Amino acid sequence: MAAIKMVYIGGGSTRAAGTMASFIHQGDNFKGSEVVLVDLNEERLEIIRKMAQRMSDIQGVDIKITASLDRRAALQDSDAVLTSFRPGGFKARYLDESIPLKHGFIGQETQGPGGFFMALRSLHAIKGIVEDIEAISPNAWLFNYTNPVNIISEAITHHSSLKTVSLCEGPIIFPQWIAETAGLDPAHLDVSMIGLNHNCWSNRHLYKGKDLIPLLAGAYERLKDDPSVSRHQLRMLKLAVTMNSIPADYFQYYYYKEEVLEQLQSKATTRSQDILAKVPDYWKHYAEQAESLTPELDQNRSRGGIHELELAFDVMDAVFNDRKEVWTCNVPNNGAIADFPADRVVEVPCFVDKNGLAPISQGNMPKQTAGLVKMLGEYQTLTAEAGWSGSRIDGIRALASHPLVYSIDRAEKLYDEMAHAHKAFLPERLLK
Repeated sequence: MAAIKMVYIGGGSTRAAGTMASFIHQGDNFKGSEVVLVDLNEERLEIIRKMAQRMSDIQGVDIKITASLDRRAALQDSDAVLTSFRPGGFKARYLDESIPLKHGFIGQETQGPGGFFMALRSLHAIKGIVEDIEAISPNAWLFNYTNPVNIISEAITHHSSLKTVSLCEGPIIFPQWIAETAGLDPAHLDVSMIGLNHNCWSNRHLYKGKDLIPLLAGAYERLKDDPSVSRHQLRMLKLAVTMNSIPADYFQYYYYKEEVLEQLQSKATTRSQDILAKVPDYWKHYAEQAESLTPELDQNRSRGGIHELELAFDVMDAVFNDRKEVWTCNVPNNGAIADFPADRVVEVPCFVDKNGLAPISQGNMPKQTAGLVKMLGEYQTLTAEAGWSGSRIDGIRALASHPLVYSIDRAEKLYDEMAHAHKAFLPERLLK
């Protein structure tokens, strides 16, 4: 088993406890490894470090866990760098969600104007991280979970020679969610999803070896008038049946735009405000467990649950232990999906071993799904370039190209208001 040095940038976040629980769960695959937690808050770093080390020791896992505020020092001799952070925290997310709503646009974390500004903030931070890795540990792998992962990966792959992959559990959980809504057992699913991160569709959807879509159609007819079933669940069922393909959950913002916008505008709080209300209890729980002789995470008091970023460690294990496995990842297309250029970052099944990640040929996306995803791909490229080295006008062009925006005048007003609100986390070139 591979002994590695992993640097976890974002190791003091609300998701860090569950992330370390995931790594410890796979500890036997990384015996003798060291994890260095890196973040900006020393107190929170120490809480996660202490809790994680105790969890590791109790479970008999041979992993050393340290913490540092000095990113460059931590990166020395690293084999893997895991990035999962949110520049500006949940307060910035609140701005991403609330300001677009004032302008009549959907406010959401990774989609539309909110996702656009999260991308700009994340790229400003990730650019410095990439430069540090290139200078200090150029042979290290970068495993990115910082959102929007497709845009972050698009920028990195065009501006750095680092070995890198971006990851998200979406293609695993989207089919599970829709199967559970239909009253089916997810254990019998055989589904593959392709496209862009948070914007993928199934190109294979089987249940016990047979087409899943007729089963979803039957479930929709059975459930459409059932008041106990949420509108969101019904949207996803109907969308899958209509498009003959299982959608990423985020397509609700496009195919049910008016309904979702009205719902968001009528809600008293945004999603970020709901999360912020829980954050103090998350940290209280983590601090309690850090002092416990037998620390154990509570599913209901841990951000994201008790196991987070599991896919990162599955892929890491496949690379460093030469597993020769197939995992869905975000990498340059290289012909895997016929609808996209070779250098466009796509979400696609990849063969993973000690040599890295090789995207597996998938042919075309389902025709009825391809148009919107292609548009989002072009927006993704424009945003990646604007965030990495562009100007205010580059940013406005990119924002105006998003399918949820498509207006120069409204995009310019929205851009300037949001850029001003986020100016502490953006480079000066994007403000002029």
